[in-house]
Amino acid sequence: MAIDTLSTWHRLVKTRDVAGLDTLLADDAVFLSPVVHRPQVGKAITKQYLAAAFQVFFNESFRYVRELQGPNDAVLEFELELDGIAINGVDMMKWNADGKITEFKVMLRPLKAVNLIHQKMGAQLQAAAQ
Repeated sequence: MAIDTLSTWHRLVKTRDVAGLDTLLADDAVFLSPVVHRPQVGKAITKQYLAAAFQVFFNESFRYVRELQGPNDAVLEFELELDGIAINGVDMMKWNADGKITEFKVMLRPLKAVNLIHQKMGAQLQAAAQ
């Protein structure tokens, strides 16, 4: 049975359930970061990046403000404030026939936000690697 991808994603975000990503991500998932040059390929590395994002992005100010959905993809616009910087961005995701995410792309603005997220995500990923 196919997963209801967006409902599951919203539930994981709301509950900050990193473990739930195991069910939601396809084995060949690809993560495209706004600050890393190369696509990150594979379920394990995609989960690492999303787990770090759960820690960095999903504070009390985070909210999705718009959602555009197709049959196997969606664009979710979000806003949050982090260290006094208003951040606006989009999560772009694609999923397969089973509802598992095959591609997750994040885009951010303004440049101050990109720089801040680069710093904070790097720290989270480094801490997780230890």
